[in-house]
Amino acid sequence: MALTPHKNYKVAADNRKARYNYEIGDVFEAGIVLTGTEVKSLRTGKATIAESYASVEKGEMFLINADIPEYLQANRFNHERRRPRKLLLKWREIVKLSQAIEREGMTIVPLKLFFNDQGRAKIEIAIGKGKKLHDKRETEKNRDWGREKSRLMKERG
Repeated sequence: MALTPHKNYKVAADNRKARYNYEIGDVFEAGIVLTGTEVKSLRTGKATIAESYASVEKGEMFLINADIPEYLQANRFNHERRRPRKLLLKWREIVKLSQAIEREGMTIVPLKLFFNDQGRAKIEIAIGKGKKLHDKRETEKNRDWGREKSRLMKERG
């Protein structure tokens, strides 16, 4: 399932290191169950999903260890920062993801937390296989070569 995100969505949190640390496979878009203060806090754009992951428990998908800071104006009705948050996926997608987890070295990595054009909070998750050190070096070498190549092409006109 290749996603083509719409132009008019606002990114609340981005996991930039995910593509460096993991080989990304299938990408899914999931809804996320949030409280009111969590949504307001997300709109400020200070959430982090860098250390988070998704897991399947009792046939449901949860986002673990995502940090959404407390909303300052919410006083006593605030939320926990790192509570597990339920992800809304179709049953077949959950089965596919849980089978991928059972394979060697696969994990579910969140890539991006955003608001779609209807204003709903969505999360982009992917099946990822952890890269070894030599794979990371290869990725960095290719990235550097791409930059150098574009710089040379720019100089030539």
